[in-house]
Amino acid sequence: MNKKIGIIGAMDIEIQAIAERMTVFESRTIAGMKFLSGKLGNTEIVLACSGIGKVFSAACTQAMILEFAPDYIMNIGVCGGLSKELSTGDIILGEKVVQYDMDTSAVGDPIGLISGINKIYFDCDEEMNSSMERIMAEKNVPYKKGVVATGDIFINDSNLVAKLRNNFNAIAGDMESASIGHVCYINNVPFGILRSMSDSGDENSDNDYKSSLEYAVKTTVDTICSLCE
Repeated sequence: MNKKIGIIGAMDIEIQAIAERMTVFESRTIAGMKFLSGKLGNTEIVLACSGIGKVFSAACTQAMILEFAPDYIMNIGVCGGLSKELSTGDIILGEKVVQYDMDTSAVGDPIGLISGINKIYFDCDEEMNSSMERIMAEKNVPYKKGVVATGDIFINDSNLVAKLRNNFNAIAGDMESASIGHVCYINNVPFGILRSMSDSGDENSDNDYKSSLEYAVKTTVDTICSLCE
């Protein structure tokens, strides 16, 4: 790919293998977050670990856009799989993202509406998704496309899982995707979401997450590295 890609993960484990594979030209720390710029395969990239949650990921995304001007931003990592069609390690490719904990319904707004821009969903970039789908088809990687729901909650509740499926038709839940999408939207930067299922968001999700984290991370890393070849 001949465009610069910004890659954001919330945790070191989600980006460590990429950092080890890339050729680093520069390392900078902004607001306590480390940004590595260089090349991964034949693609110019900037790589960052944001920290967990919507505020950290939004701050990281804005800093990346202002300081490094990527053509695309890709959010990678693990997530809770909310669809019964998904298994641990399966890829979730975001079509849209929504902040499910944004709630001004008390004044008549639909849940998830972002005041001021009057949007509930932010669309992921179709060009980026087409490239990712081609790679996953070539490598026979199981994946599912759909809505990723974001909130500042580690999902550990079957009732919340059902709510996110019913309210937003979400297939995955995490803590960063929609805040990254929100910042990209207001800056007119295309973005994509590439996540791997580490757990199902139910009452055992904490144990499943711990046991499957490394395996789930590997599938996203391998896929993004193939994109940059």
